[in-house]
Amino acid sequence: MRFLGHSTARLEIGGRVVLTDPVLTPRVSALRRMVPPLRPADWADADLVLISHLHGDHLHLPSLRLLRPETRVVVPRGAGEWVRRKGVPRVSELGIGDTLVEDGLRVTAVFAEHSGHRWGPRSTRGPQAPALGHVLEADGLRIYAAGDTDLFDGMASLGELDVALLPVWGWGPSLGPGHMDPERAARALELLRPRLAVPVHWGTLAVAGSTRAPAGHGARMRALLHDPPHRFAVAAGRHRVDSRVVIAQPGQDVPLDAPRRPGVSERAEAETDRG
Repeated sequence: MRFLGHSTARLEIGGRVVLTDPVLTPRVSALRRMVPPLRPADWADADLVLISHLHGDHLHLPSLRLLRPETRVVVPRGAGEWVRRKGVPRVSELGIGDTLVEDGLRVTAVFAEHSGHRWGPRSTRGPQAPALGHVLEADGLRIYAAGDTDLFDGMASLGELDVALLPVWGWGPSLGPGHMDPERAARALELLRPRLAVPVHWGTLAVAGSTRAPAGHGARMRALLHDPPHRFAVAAGRHRVDSRVVIAQPGQDVPLDAPRRPGVSERAEAETDRG
C-alpha cells in the first residue's frame, strides 16, 4: 500500500487499484496540503474508490472528478444520487453490512462512530448517509480501513485482521466528536489486534497560515502535523499489543506482506522536519 496523506491510501489488492477517501489536490477549501503534492500516477489507474462518509475532506468532489470516468466510486447508502448530480458518473452504494465483490476482491461496509452529515454533526441541511469503515479481503489479506471513527461497540468483532488503517488525529488543533486521538487509537488497536497497523488521518492538511501563527500557536500546529502517529506508537507499546506499527510519511509505501514481529514499532522513513 501507499499512504497518500490524510485518510487516502492506495491499495493494490485482488487485481484492483483501490483508493480510500481520495484527497488529491493541493487544497481542500480553507485547508492546504502541507506535504509534497501527489503525482497523477498515484491515482490515474484507480479502479475502485471507497468513500467512508460525506465530509469534504473525505468525499472531495474535485478529487473524484480527476479520476477516470470508468472508476467505480462506492459511497454510503443514500448518497449515490447526490454524488452523481455532482458530476461523478459511476457511483455505487453500500450500507452497513453490505458486501461488494469485484473479481478477487471483496469489500464489506462496517459501522463507524462518526457524523454522516455532509456539513458535520450540527447541521440539518444537505445530504446525509451513515458513516462507514470498510473491510477488504483478497490475496489472503483482510484489511480494515476505518475511515473516521471513534471507538464503538463491536469494534473487537470485526474478525481476524492483517492490516488496520487507523485514524490518529485530523487537520486542526483539536478534535470534534467521532474521532480518535493517538491514545484512543491505541485502544482501538488493542481491540482489533491486526498483524500490522498504519496510522492515517494526520500530517497532511492544515488551515493556510496556521503553522506560522504567533504566540506558540504555529509551533503547536507544526507539532500536530508530526507527533500523532508517534504518540500512537508509544501508546500501542503501553498496551502491549501484538501488532506491528509502521509510520509512513505521506507518499510512502508500506509493504503488507511483512512477517509478524510482536511489540515492534518502526518508521517507514526518516522524520520530517518539525520547523
